[in-house]
Amino acid sequence: MALPQTQTTDELVTTITQMIAAQDLTSLTHVLSPVTPTDLVPVFERLSRKQRAVIYRLLAKDRAADVFELLDPPLQSDLLHGLQDAEVSQLFADLDHDDRLWLLDEVPAALATRLLRGLPEQERVLTSALLGYPQGSAGRRMSLEYVSTRESFTVAETMDRVRTRLDDAETIYTIPVLDDSRHVVGVVSLRGLLGAAGETLISALMSPAHTAAAEDDAELAARRCADLQLLAMPIVDREQRLLGMLTIDDAIRILEHEESEDAARQGGTEPLRRPYLSTPVGSLVRSRVVWLLVLAVGATLTVQVLSVFEATIEQVTVLALFVPLLIGTGGNTGNQAATTVTRALALGDVQSRDFIRVLTRELRTGGMLGLLLGTLGFAIAAIAYTPQIGLVIGLTLLCVCTLAAAVGGCMPLLARAVKVDPAVFSNPFISTFVDASGLIIYFLIARSVLGL
Repeated sequence: MALPQTQTTDELVTTITQMIAAQDLTSLTHVLSPVTPTDLVPVFERLSRKQRAVIYRLLAKDRAADVFELLDPPLQSDLLHGLQDAEVSQLFADLDHDDRLWLLDEVPAALATRLLRGLPEQERVLTSALLGYPQGSAGRRMSLEYVSTRESFTVAETMDRVRTRLDDAETIYTIPVLDDSRHVVGVVSLRGLLGAAGETLISALMSPAHTAAAEDDAELAARRCADLQLLAMPIVDREQRLLGMLTIDDAIRILEHEESEDAARQGGTEPLRRPYLSTPVGSLVRSRVVWLLVLAVGATLTVQVLSVFEATIEQVTVLALFVPLLIGTGGNTGNQAATTVTRALALGDVQSRDFIRVLTRELRTGGMLGLLLGTLGFAIAAIAYTPQIGLVIGLTLLCVCTLAAAVGGCMPLLARAVKVDPAVFSNPFISTFVDASGLIIYFLIARSVLGL
């Protein structure tokens, strides 16, 4: 049953807040009873840590476990801090292996150690095995709960294996086919099994397998899984032996996580890693202040440039009026190029080796944009002031747009080449660089055209 039509999520949050304040837990239990786990997730995201712990304890055990699995890892971490050790251990043990890794990345090291100790021995061994892979690798995000078959097996034998693993396997729709040494030699789909005769050999049904190495970057493996429209991708070791499966839901989760980080860093902040309304104000400040300090220091370059050309501005004061227009246009042009190329890198459309091709394309693109904007700027400035001022504005827009597009397009490629997140080199730094260099170009052109 979904939320009552007469009560929205915001209204439910208000009701819960009022009942907790009044300590009317009996009525609160009745309010929560018809709400599905899926509908409770946005409610949890809007409540404080203490309020989340209160309503979580009021949920029935099965519903509480369902809600916990649907929450983001940072919110799961918050809940664990507010629950007793026995409850924490049970919740952690009930998670899938790959979901445990997401949570362990969020909790403090001391709590992570305590959680691992509370697992049954077999679960602890499997989870520790995943922790052995590098942070951000495909091996750390793979599932160990899968069904495999052999190329010498029949369809009937494989279907028996599927039925015995229905309750614990995370995916059964894509089944890796192994040889006697556990090398992945192909895959077979559940659809193919259901449509074949029981005595048919798997070797006759299997298709080539697309695999990823456990040490591969998780984002690249997830991107490949999504691009190929696979329901699951085998994760293998260096000898092509099967280690686990990367499922499409985990691939999408990885891509959403990475794109959230890129979007945050392109805007000059650190990623929050949790829903906005559940993020403490102190965390919001910390996510922004470092970047603001860095950009403030970078902005002093612009001030220095203005001070160097102070005499030029005093001779022709009208030049100062166009400074915001020129640096704003240059920054926007660079940001557009950087965003486009960063996205192309994420999709695998370009690589660091395409530097010259990208530079050439962005020089042409920036030049054409600069020509269009420069012509418009020349016409407006010439009518409003003088043709000489119009020429200065037009030439500056042409040069600034060309430079900004080239810099914006190449910065993400340089970042990828030196193993740095391309988003870090994106909008904030490009804007600061283009502001300073654009002003230098502007005043040099003004001096030349106006004879200053």
